[in-house]
Amino acid sequence: MIAFVSGGARSGKSGVAEALVGEWQSARGGARFYLATARAGDAEMAARIARHRRERGDGWLTLEPPLAFAGALTAMPPGSTVLLDCLTLWASRVMFEAGLSEAEGRAILSVGLDEARRRDLALVVVSNDLNEDLPPRDALVWRYLAFLQALHRDLAAASDRVIEVVAGRAIDWKGDDS
Repeated sequence: MIAFVSGGARSGKSGVAEALVGEWQSARGGARFYLATARAGDAEMAARIARHRRERGDGWLTLEPPLAFAGALTAMPPGSTVLLDCLTLWASRVMFEAGLSEAEGRAILSVGLDEARRRDLALVVVSNDLNEDLPPRDALVWRYLAFLQALHRDLAAASDRVIEVVAGRAIDWKGDDS
């Protein structure tokens, strides 16, 4: 089972995703994993990471996987529930840190999704919807947004459930299983 949770910055999408992980884990049993994609590059990000950890509470096994996160999934027991938060930061690492192409990034995501299904993992992926503003004039930002939107399209197509979060409210676009 794969779910994609998107929304604007600070819309409440992580809370919605964490609640979904809790529901799925209660139904399935197994361990609960958090795949963190953020790096604490400055004090503000370190504070955000610490706040998210406090808000999540105990009971999570946190991993900071490399870009090819399928490897982290192979170490998880089948039947586990996994939250990958967030695809937005992962995409920036793919593009700006690793210098990979859009095709390479999309392939890494596809392999991860395939591995989650192969191992019977319930995977919830969170990402920011950054394309609701005027198009940027900066070519590099435009390229990043195009890459992120390609990942979103791939993920939405592969997901069993797609949720958009607006002002803390979850709107199901695909596969509402509640």
